[in-house]
Amino acid sequence: MKATIERAVLLKSLGHVQSVVERRNTIPILSNVLIEAREGGGIRLMATDLDLQIDESVEAQVETPGATTIPAHTLFDIVRKLPEGSQVSLEAAEGKMAVNAGRARFSLQTLPRDDFPVIAEGDLPTRFDIEAAKLREIIDKTRFAISTEETRYYLNGIFLHVTDDDQPLLKAAATDGHRLARYTLPRPDGAEGMPDVIIPRKCVAELRKMLDELDGSVELSLSDSKIRFGLGNAVMTSKLIDGTFPDYNRVIPTGNDKLLKIDPRSLEEGVDRVATIATEKTRAVKMTLDHDKITLSVTSPENGTAAEEVPGDYSSDGFEIGFNARYLLDILGEVGGDMIEVHLADAAAPTLIRESDKSPALYVLMPMRV
Repeated sequence: MKATIERAVLLKSLGHVQSVVERRNTIPILSNVLIEAREGGGIRLMATDLDLQIDESVEAQVETPGATTIPAHTLFDIVRKLPEGSQVSLEAAEGKMAVNAGRARFSLQTLPRDDFPVIAEGDLPTRFDIEAAKLREIIDKTRFAISTEETRYYLNGIFLHVTDDDQPLLKAAATDGHRLARYTLPRPDGAEGMPDVIIPRKCVAELRKMLDELDGSVELSLSDSKIRFGLGNAVMTSKLIDGTFPDYNRVIPTGNDKLLKIDPRSLEEGVDRVATIATEKTRAVKMTLDHDKITLSVTSPENGTAAEEVPGDYSSDGFEIGFNARYLLDILGEVGGDMIEVHLADAAAPTLIRESDKSPALYVLMPMRV
């Protein structure tokens, strides 16, 4: 194969595909990116870790069609360091690929394209479109709550499912057992009857990176074991987590009768300040609620104490409750507006946080003993 491509075009596309490739691989071909120069012009780049695959097509001048695979991270580093605006020549023959630009000359080892594994999608019966901006929001509002605990693998992703409550809805949820994030939107046309699926954490992270550069809509196709995202020139395919997501509705409180209305920014800044002295053992921040007076405090045996009053609208009985400062900050970082509702019951019951009863996102936070 022989082709010429602009450095900027190649770098952008390699940036997408190479991040799928794990740094350490026991199977050598999985360290490589497939490069295919097509007869009508254009280059296809593809990388996989056997669970997630990105396949992208870009413009290029093709002299001789053909395909080979070369080390993904090495090629990315080379192209990153080539002069801006340069034309990159790619020429593969006899187990080697020459990468030339300006005065720079590289020769890399290749592996045959026939050895390169491709994820078999099978039939993907559910198909619908969703705005890229809306998909970005779904991910941003929920992914911080994805569990990193490998033993509860079914929590290592975002749970996507449809419901027919008062109206047809598409819901995304993530939880690690300490906090829950849920985002709701009207069910897109074509999503009816879709299976409940759990999108893995790595797929979510790579998808979010690519959505930054995308306007318009994303085409979702899925079965109960695979999901595919059509992202302009790129297609991302991922296996889904094979497990059952717990019935998270049971932990969303409905009878919390104590209501605190507070500015999320002043609460976030107050928690952040008092948590400065918190150690790993005492990540708890205590919230003392009194009539329109909210006091945040941290006591650390090693570092001392900290307290700060923040203004808030609260008229129920006074009490104290403790939260993990980092978990609370994660939630406050995702809420907008100048006022949020914090629905409380007692020091041991889950707390509900949302912008209002009309907002698409809601959060549940388990308290800590303080």
